[in-house]
Amino acid sequence: MTKKLFWKDPYLKTLETVVESVAGNTITLQETIFYALSGGQESDTGTIGGYPVIEARKAGLDIQYMLPDGHALKPGDKVVVEIDWDRRYRLMRLHFAAELILELVYRELDQVEKIGAHIASDKARIDFRWSENLSPLFAKLSAQAQELINQDMEIISAFSDESRQRRYWEIPGFARIPCGGTHLKRTGEVGTVFLKRKNIGKEKERIEIYAVAKPTKE
Repeated sequence: MTKKLFWKDPYLKTLETVVESVAGNTITLQETIFYALSGGQESDTGTIGGYPVIEARKAGLDIQYMLPDGHALKPGDKVVVEIDWDRRYRLMRLHFAAELILELVYRELDQVEKIGAHIASDKARIDFRWSENLSPLFAKLSAQAQELINQDMEIISAFSDESRQRRYWEIPGFARIPCGGTHLKRTGEVGTVFLKRKNIGKEKERIEIYAVAKPTKE
């Protein structure tokens, strides 16, 4: 089982570890900081042992990484894992912005059904089965989400069932939600949230979520 250090510390950018197995172009590691597509959140991009990772995918409790043809890695080799941190951090910010919006939508609409989600590095989206235009709710949803963000509250992320690798995030006093993604430490890191509507078919609505980071102090 791959030890997933991106849960223990999602802010790690590099890691020295050991190759666990090799099967052609596919390898596993003893431990990893390299997230694989799950729950709609895109995989990280980066390198293992200097080789670009073509694909990262879950395989039971392991994560498998596909490397280019001709890589020279063998089981037992020591390697450095490096992720594209700027991209990961954008994913984390958009992921949590989407989590907030989803929870707030559920509180507004009792019968709404989530039918899809995707978290990319430029925007997030959530798809719903719903027969009405959702945009009249955007001002309220944005204001509620921004209030939570501006309070810069602690985000707890932990196991609910470690043997099954089931996790959750929690903002005390607001919500505790099952989720196995990578999470920010505080809500204030999200920045400023903007919403956009798309009609993706009969009785289907899409909310696109954008997050603008706070300016950094020089």
